[in-house]
Amino acid sequence: MMGRVTAVSSKGTYSFSKPNREAITLLPGLGVQGDVHAGTTIRHQFRMTYEPDLPNLRQVHLMHEELFDELALKGFAIAAGQLGENITTRGVDLLGLPEGALLHLGTDAVVEVTGLRNPCAKINEFRPGLLGEVFAMDPASGDFTFKSGIMAVVRRGGPVCPDDSVRIELPPAPHRPLERV
Repeated sequence: MMGRVTAVSSKGTYSFSKPNREAITLLPGLGVQGDVHAGTTIRHQFRMTYEPDLPNLRQVHLMHEELFDELALKGFAIAAGQLGENITTRGVDLLGLPEGALLHLGTDAVVEVTGLRNPCAKINEFRPGLLGEVFAMDPASGDFTFKSGIMAVVRRGGPVCPDDSVRIELPPAPHRPLERV
């Protein structure tokens, strides 16, 4: 299975959106060099207040560009980096990956998928009504659907640029479906 990177984004301070870059550098066990969410322990602003010493399973945020296509049909114009992701992809079923899948990005970098991004209410501050499009509960089953990307940790560092390939390496079976992290 192969896809590609369409954009890379980072920001050194807390904000909802992250500007696109020509390249980012992934650092093993830390995340995106210079990004506010890089670190060995939790860097998410809200979660740091009550879980500051837990391992950072959210070092890198990946988002599938196909979501932007879906949202555009519903009247939401969203571009890469605007939802806070570090790496935007196309041609990769990110939400369908199992926990522990490895994504080989470009020639060197490798990230391990840890779980689903739990969208926060700030999405509605960015675009009113958007939260309901990326997070929903199925009334029949009671299951939640999270569409706002996945989280990963850096296993092997290196540069990542737009147009880099994304190669998927699945973990040994049985596969565990992604849960919120």
